[in-house]
Amino acid sequence: MITVSLCMIVKDEEHVLGRCLASVHDLVDEIIIVDTGSSDRTKEIAATYTNRIFDFPWRDDFAAARNFSFEQATMDYIMWLDADDVLYEKDRGKFAGLKQALSWEPDAIICDYHLAFDMAGHATTISRRYRLVKRSQGYRWHNPIHEYLDVTGGKALDTDIAVSHHREGDHSARNMRIMQQWMERGGKLEGRNLYFYANELLDQRRYQEAAECYETYFREPTGYREDRIAACGKLAECYHHLGRKEKKLDSLFKAFHYDVPHADSCCTIAGCFEERGEWALAIYWYSRALESRQAEGYMGVVNVAYQTWLPHVQLCLCFAKLGHLREAYEHNEHALSYLPGEANLLENKRRLALALGIAPSPAAAEDPNVDPPAGP
Repeated sequence: MITVSLCMIVKDEEHVLGRCLASVHDLVDEIIIVDTGSSDRTKEIAATYTNRIFDFPWRDDFAAARNFSFEQATMDYIMWLDADDVLYEKDRGKFAGLKQALSWEPDAIICDYHLAFDMAGHATTISRRYRLVKRSQGYRWHNPIHEYLDVTGGKALDTDIAVSHHREGDHSARNMRIMQQWMERGGKLEGRNLYFYANELLDQRRYQEAAECYETYFREPTGYREDRIAACGKLAECYHHLGRKEKKLDSLFKAFHYDVPHADSCCTIAGCFEERGEWALAIYWYSRALESRQAEGYMGVVNVAYQTWLPHVQLCLCFAKLGHLREAYEHNEHALSYLPGEANLLENKRRLALALGIAPSPAAAEDPNVDPPAGP
């Protein structure tokens, strides 16, 4: 059975750290907490789970702090978490099973990362991360902000274990400050750093500056597929806010240079045609979203809605605009299969059923022994 060191960097996390550690402490063999300057009860809470607590003077460099935490590890594998992460019970069981049954020693282990949730607690936004790495490989973190773990050349194991992230607060101002300080020290805006800088500009609604950075990023010779695809959608968002509709559409089609069409791109393209009242074209692209399949090994952010209920909702509206009420009804039914009880969809169903002549008669509605007509 493999052994695991959990390595975390924390600061003023008293409200979430206990939840995180309670969800994972019995699954790992060592817990290392690196505190970067807490003024609350963070270290006190950490001390109830481990005595391996280290101070690290904060210098606006997340990679440096994470690398220091990795340097303290002594087990076979190093796992990283943030304080606002948690492993829920089904994923705890999968993690324990992986430790027990792993028949070979991969260099890195990939886990799902659940980033947003619906009211029922189901993940709606999902990414993937290299979550555990073999300590003997000496993998390092890079970049002071938006740090990433470089596992180039390693053999990875793909799993469906999920870490759930419940983000606390807005870090855009902090991120921009760190990036600007890094540039003042001679850091160059190129590659991933240029992409992340553009993201921060977008978050701060500096759309023209962000668009210029994304356009510069696309002219660079290399880049991660996932970053380039995401940049296409973000550039389209910039042009949307700038009122440049044709440039928005061009930016969305640019994503097809890097991979097969993804559901989010298809839905956003469809929305452009929907805004124009070009219902047939909108129907075409929403239908492509339903057919899309994520490329194997894709590590980017995926919004589940674009692959499930959202295209059906919009197809219902588009078919209704064309007077194709049967198709509209069927897509509304598909949407309800994902969102049962959703008030607007139930109202759509009532109106469409009435128009199609398949609504229950008043007698059937009053007599519980009369079955309502079956849907299509």
